[in-house]
Amino acid sequence: MNVLTVGELAKQGGVNVQTIRYYEREGLLPRPPRTASGYRIFPPHSVACVRFIKRAQELGFSLADAKELLDLREHPGASCPQVLDSAQRKLAEIGQKIRSLRAIQLELSRLAKACAGRAQPHCCPLLQALENNREPSHDKSANKQPQDRPMESGRRRGRGLRRVDLLRQSAGAAFAGCRRRVGRQPHSA
Repeated sequence: MNVLTVGELAKQGGVNVQTIRYYEREGLLPRPPRTASGYRIFPPHSVACVRFIKRAQELGFSLADAKELLDLREHPGASCPQVLDSAQRKLAEIGQKIRSLRAIQLELSRLAKACAGRAQPHCCPLLQALENNREPSHDKSANKQPQDRPMESGRRRGRGLRRVDLLRQSAGAAFAGCRRRVGRQPHSA
């Protein structure tokens, strides 16, 4: 019977040795027997298992999901609807992530358009929007002095705060300590 060392398995599976060890600890790969000298030896079908895990991750499945799919694959009593259910849950999750990323992309694009790129950093409307948790000012006078405009309510069609509004709030909190630094003029030599 052909057996593989951990290094051979890692190479054939397209991962590093630490990944194989991690898969073992997490129960994705069964603990292999050891030789008399203490080396782990893996059966040849372990390569397919490692590739299966990698491919599941490429499709967006977590390691816990991959373990569940491996269990379904290896148990003859498992049914295809169980696998389909797992795939549909993952599709819904990916769809939500895509919608969230599109909203972030639109918000960042809008913020980038508000900045002409010619203002000093302490007057940049994009930085002001991040720091003050406000909409950037499109007014040219805003490049000279920060404006205190109230932030929009963040509500849209009764669905509560949008993800981009939550992003703005967290960015505002992260930059709260920067207000004193951003407002200062750089020292001239």
